[in-house]
Amino acid sequence: MTIQQLEYILAVEKFRHFGQAADACFVTQPTLSAQISKLERELDILLFDRSKMPVIPTEIGEKVIAQAKRVVMESKGLLELVAEMKGEIGGTIKVGIIPTLAPNLLPLFIGNFIEKYPNVLLEVQEMVTEEILSRLKNDELDLGIVVSPLHEGGMVEKPIFYEKFFVYLSKDHPLLNQKEIPVADLPAEDLWVLQQGHCFRDQVLNLCDKNVFQRKNFHYESGSIEGLKNMVDRYMGITLLPELATDNLSKEEKTRLRPFSGNPPVREISLIRTRNFLKQRLVNLLFEEIKASMPAHMQSNKDGRLVNFKL
Repeated sequence: MTIQQLEYILAVEKFRHFGQAADACFVTQPTLSAQISKLERELDILLFDRSKMPVIPTEIGEKVIAQAKRVVMESKGLLELVAEMKGEIGGTIKVGIIPTLAPNLLPLFIGNFIEKYPNVLLEVQEMVTEEILSRLKNDELDLGIVVSPLHEGGMVEKPIFYEKFFVYLSKDHPLLNQKEIPVADLPAEDLWVLQQGHCFRDQVLNLCDKNVFQRKNFHYESGSIEGLKNMVDRYMGITLLPELATDNLSKEEKTRLRPFSGNPPVREISLIRTRNFLKQRLVNLLFEEIKASMPAHMQSNKDGRLVNFKL
């Protein structure tokens, strides 16, 4: 039994197709199939039911695959541990980040990080929180940058910074006459929101009367904050923007931005990882780089009200 054979069966389990698994492992299909068959003979079991399309693991195969995931992860962790003991900073780190953060957060720290650590390959993908959690559990990601707290079993959360919410108003909206806006004054019927799956959508709806929101006679939900902003610019209405999304507004657009009064709503942004994740040094380096890119007032939550995002 070899680590490579275990990686092959994990690839087949992921793609449910021998050809696609071989492509992902950069080998020919006959090579991959032969190695899996060899492992099956050694264990005296069938790992996959090849009569089904797509291919599925057998009952005992599922148990072997679960153990194989742990073995492969530990073997990779061994290499990371040796590198750390030697004082080397390198390797690959795969990060998932939610779409409402990525466009405004990544440019703040990516340049400095890759310049400081040229031997680290940072692979970043945008995806919603649910997908980040799924991929972390399947060892397809190393870290997530998400809104927290999640209270998800088996996960470790490390808060990085806090973003206040701001109200972005159309040009003739009556709330422009107010310097600050109480949460209770938010007109839910005027509100443009993100589509389902985005945690920022859930946070916004938790601030408003969801029943009023649902009675709106024209219903539009965007997949991006920029899309919401464009709707406000072209038509009547409002949307809420997280603090980082306000940095790139034009001078005119900022005149239509209003803070909340009292204890403003905020969202907590954290790095999350599984409890058995071993690249601890890389986690700490990335955490410190992101935190250092944040203004001092965003590095702690002194007066904000943390908004729940689970409906």
